Amino acid sequence: MGANLPWPIVGPLFMKKERRMKYYIGIDLGTSSVKSLLMQEDGTVVGTAQEGYDIVKHKQQYAEQDMDLLCQAAFHTVRSLTKRYPLEAGKVKGIGYSGQMHGLVMTDGEGQLVRDAIIWADQRSAGAVRDIYKVIPEAEYNKVTRNALSTGFLASSLVWVKEQEPAVYERIRKVMLPKDYLRFQMCGEMGTDMSDASSTVIFDTGKGQWAWEFIDRLGLERSFFVPCHEACETAGEVTAGCAALTGLEKGIQVVYGGGDSLMQAVGNNMVSPGVLSSNIGTASQLACVLDEPLCDSLYRTNTFCHVRNGHWMLMGANLSGGVALKWLMSQILHMDSYDEMNELAGKSPAGSQGLLFLPYLSGERTPHNDPDAKGIYMGLTLKHSREDLIRSTMEGVVFGLKNSLEIFQAMGVGYEKILASGGGARGRLFRQIQADMFGREIYTSLITEQACVGAAIAAAAGTGGYASLEEACGAIVRFSSEVTEPDAESQKIYAERFEVYKELYPRNKSLFMKG
Repeated sequence: MGANLPWPIVGPLFMKKERRMKYYIGIDLGTSSVKSLLMQEDGTVVGTAQEGYDIVKHKQQYAEQDMDLLCQAAFHTVRSLTKRYPLEAGKVKGIGYSGQMHGLVMTDGEGQLVRDAIIWADQRSAGAVRDIYKVIPEAEYNKVTRNALSTGFLASSLVWVKEQEPAVYERIRKVMLPKDYLRFQMCGEMGTDMSDASSTVIFDTGKGQWAWEFIDRLGLERSFFVPCHEACETAGEVTAGCAALTGLEKGIQVVYGGGDSLMQAVGNNMVSPGVLSSNIGTASQLACVLDEPLCDSLYRTNTFCHVRNGHWMLMGANLSGGVALKWLMSQILHMDSYDEMNELAGKSPAGSQGLLFLPYLSGERTPHNDPDAKGIYMGLTLKHSREDLIRSTMEGVVFGLKNSLEIFQAMGVGYEKILASGGGARGRLFRQIQADMFGREIYTSLITEQACVGAAIAAAAGTGGYASLEEACGAIVRFSSEVTEPDAESQKIYAERFEVYKELYPRNKSLFMKG
């Protein structure tokens, strides 16, 4: 073969040049922990690190967190990765973020925190919600934001601070969401993305900008609200201070990232319509991508900007998901293992022998939007065991998601398949309950840390590793061949029990107010 060439074959001239592999970091700043993930550009996960923290509850309805402690935890996880994988960490080209949504972080003129963050699970601002609607009629407000106000949203929490903590309010110069504060600590630039900004519910979700007229009418300062960008846009670069704390190289590009539900969707390749996501994490959500900002006429669901311009996410949000099982495990049954709980629950039949659980342990959003709602075990008898308690808790969480599915179907939202994600995708029983209640096959992704991977994908697409978010998702996200089929007999049982479940809240609503 070489005889036909005008020069001899010499090793170095004909050796294929080795392509330098790129790496990306995705950071998911959650409610109970932060996870960081180091990923190769082909989607191979090199390593992960996680560190937990607590919610501060000064009163029953309060939910706060010290954002500096959360940032320290995030730095520790990144430092763990750079120590364990120094060669790969030296080739990191971009960092992306996923974060708990809705919460209010407040800083002063020096960028220092003025108080602990008021996060999504907080229930104190019901009065502030009523006050906002006195200034701006509810129908007008919801039409622009595409959402109903709830406690725990940045808008209602900020008005609460203005009314109840005026000295704190006077010190505020900027407000942002939790993952935005972490990014600010890493790159020194303030800003947010449209997915998280729309979750503040003081945002014009159709136009993709802050609802400036509402901000003015509520007497809030326009200067508080940081600039809004796309999730994959570059926000800045890792500072020298951040590099010293994390082991990262100074100058690595940082993208804006997005809210955790949206970034989890990216990690499941949900960047275009067609797939319904059933996510059970600390909370739980049913979600799908839209190419127009549709919303439920009664605003029982949420419509947020997706991470791609011209796309939105329709979401039914339930405040209890895995947290209900954690509560049952640690505070009621005093068990140590979710695996043991799953094994026991599998011994109880579909329908938990008539035991029904209403999972409103922290109030509820979809479909009732009631911070005073409470949890119920209904139908308890002497025959019931802890196996039934565990299974009915799991079933109650999925019944909550089925409420959202009914709303989606009434809106005419179509979908080709249902994808389970979060903790609800990992256990066989949870997947089977979803298949039986929804009456559809349940698919899963091979990616276990979807939010972290979604954040890393955003970093790859935003820093030139891929030409687009779609290309990145197509190259990285893979799905399991295992499909969970619905069981016909269980479907009948759940259809009957769901009709009873739907009566639990309205029949007890007046009693919740007295609780």
